[in-house]
Amino acid sequence: MTAPNRTRGRLPRPTALALGIALTLTTAGPGAAAASADSSADPPPASRLQRDTDAIHAAGAIGVTVHYTARPTPGGPATVRTARSGEAELHTGRPPAPNGHYRTGSTTKTFVATVALQLVAEGRLRLDAPIETWLPGVVRANGNDGRRITLRHLLQHTSGIPGYTALPAAVPALYSASGYRENRFRHYRAEELVAAALTLPSRFEPGSSWAYSNTNYLLVGLIIRQVTGRSWGEEVQDRIIRPLGLQDTRVPGDDPYLPRPHARAQHTFAGDTRPTDTTVLNHTVADASGAIHGTPSDIDRFFVALLSGRLLGPAELAEMRRTHPIPDEPGRGYGLGLESTESSCGGRYWHHGGDDLGFSSENGVTADGRRAVLVVRNGVDANDEAGGARVDAATRALIDHALCAPDPRHP
Repeated sequence: MTAPNRTRGRLPRPTALALGIALTLTTAGPGAAAASADSSADPPPASRLQRDTDAIHAAGAIGVTVHYTARPTPGGPATVRTARSGEAELHTGRPPAPNGHYRTGSTTKTFVATVALQLVAEGRLRLDAPIETWLPGVVRANGNDGRRITLRHLLQHTSGIPGYTALPAAVPALYSASGYRENRFRHYRAEELVAAALTLPSRFEPGSSWAYSNTNYLLVGLIIRQVTGRSWGEEVQDRIIRPLGLQDTRVPGDDPYLPRPHARAQHTFAGDTRPTDTTVLNHTVADASGAIHGTPSDIDRFFVALLSGRLLGPAELAEMRRTHPIPDEPGRGYGLGLESTESSCGGRYWHHGGDDLGFSSENGVTADGRRAVLVVRNGVDANDEAGGARVDAATRALIDHALCAPDPRHP
């Protein structure tokens, strides 16, 4: 899910935090012994991963957690590195947990797209069939016409359907501290959010352009329910979460609480001068566009499995990786629930981050799935685009450095 008044992936302004809370935790791969530190010796210089993590905090994120995995040889032991910087909760000095729970936001879309493509492989869905096939009469208003919009258009954000998060009256919790407090336990039905979006005119003729819209994935979720008789969350649970053993990944339904440990979500709404704690939130407000929560290690494992071909056949994975250029973002493209970015060492890496009230994350996985890195940040300021851009730039730099490091064991 993308919160209102922010571009995808844009968040916090610099804070007045001291920059001294910078901790690195290194976990050896299976079978490797951890080295003990000599407290009498000078501390070793910080790794590039830790320095880059500190740079994200210095750019304005309240707290940062980074999780990196690499398998230098196919089937060999994994190298795992984690790094942390900043605070899990503002003004407490408590560092983020190395593998804390967080709301993944729009990373949910990659899970949902994977289920949709599995159904394509089973012959139960067709990418280029109109969505009217499964949702007759649902999308017909203000130039939005399900007879001209295909499943591919929804998955790739080329439908022209506007986003429901642009409407404060539909989702007041996303727009103000008072709206959040009054609506944080509210249950939403996907149908009512879709209906709200359709009060807005179509943004363009389907397939003629590209624009990110959370409404697209609400509709994909409804299509999954129509063809399977089960919710998109149940399908994600049975097709992805359970087979991969993602024990800390959940589709929470109406449960507004995160499992512990977790950082505090801290969101400064437009016009406010101080953050609101937005940790508690009923995520039916995001539904199939962004409701999942998990941990960095779980989400890493999902993306590695996906890019390694464990969840989709070659044809479906190829469709997922056929990208449309993202306007005004050179070197980036959007496939079917999966983004790509050019790396400095050649080729592309694959990812799908997510924004939420008070949380934001980004990730990167090499094309062969042998290297992956994920960055979670808590603290979002809707008032400071420039600060958010600095945090984004520092995050992209960390991901590129980690995926391009000459020695995958030492990012």
